[in-house]
Amino acid sequence: MDPVEALEEIALLLERELASPFKAKAFRKAAAAIEGVPVDELRSRAADGRLKRTPGIGDSSYTVIAEALAGEVPAYLADLRQRVGADAAPTGLRAQLRGDLHAHSDWSDGTTSIAAMARAAASAGLEYFALTDHSPSLRVANGLSPERLESQVEIVAALNAGHGEGDADDDAVDAAAAGAGLGVRILTGIEVDILADGVLDQRADLLDRLDIVVASVHSKLRLPAAEMTPRMLRAIADPRTNVLGHCTGRLVQGSRGTRPQSEFDARAVFAACAEHDVAVEINSRPERQDPPDELIALALEAGCCFSIDTDSHAPGHFGFLALGAARAEAAGIPPERIVTTWAADRLLEWAGAKKR
Repeated sequence: MDPVEALEEIALLLERELASPFKAKAFRKAAAAIEGVPVDELRSRAADGRLKRTPGIGDSSYTVIAEALAGEVPAYLADLRQRVGADAAPTGLRAQLRGDLHAHSDWSDGTTSIAAMARAAASAGLEYFALTDHSPSLRVANGLSPERLESQVEIVAALNAGHGEGDADDDAVDAAAAGAGLGVRILTGIEVDILADGVLDQRADLLDRLDIVVASVHSKLRLPAAEMTPRMLRAIADPRTNVLGHCTGRLVQGSRGTRPQSEFDARAVFAACAEHDVAVEINSRPERQDPPDELIALALEAGCCFSIDTDSHAPGHFGFLALGAARAEAAGIPPERIVTTWAADRLLEWAGAKKR
């Protein structure tokens, strides 16, 4: 098989099983080191030892390349496919999902470029995704200052118009270009922190310019319900908020350990989401699975819309959509109440309506 494709598939599968990001990065680095090199040249470099000495090629990636050049499925890849599972054709609700409104890049705490995330979203069968890097107060995640966010908006416009990440040109932008060569439309967005007083952690004029605003609590998660509830209600009432992200903040598994869910008046919060037309996120990350089933049921009863999102921090994380879709399906959520089943133009009309 093609060595570059083998290395990239290994990286995707490592990301999907939430392995150390350094492992996936190593295989992506190896893929970049040999990208564009003809197969005959790769064989020649492998034969005379140059390939093994190439910067970015380690022992594991060298073995993968050598086995692929020999016409074999590399053993490392075969093992991962068996462990993680091969992709099947989407069915049911997963097949109806057209977008993802929560994804990160290396502008904040993601592992890869915006373009790499876009290609992965396209490979996952999505028509659009929102780039929602973190806001300034989340310094541990390299949150975007107003100036960096403005730059990112220009970069997204350039990518949508078919240019590279360093070629922003406002005059060349076509907002309906559908990602041009990337095969997916990138929506401008942010995962904005809900500060302790309920204010959104970014300049209002910048939030007004974005396609999608996901508002999430990342700090002081153990506040008593009497303080957390009004904090969330104020953020939900802000006309710039489109999606309430991972509302309980819980962790149920994974390398970060577990974390109990935040306490708040769920009925009041979901009633506010329904009133202000804010979608409740079904966060598809295996370690989050947020909200819990009983809160999804409450939100459904309250009349809320939902957004099934991956909270991707790496290209392989778009594969988590199947988990979120399965939870929504089990909860009996009608597809028409899931905003990520909508076409991009309908979604953008919905998201922008409150700002007018």
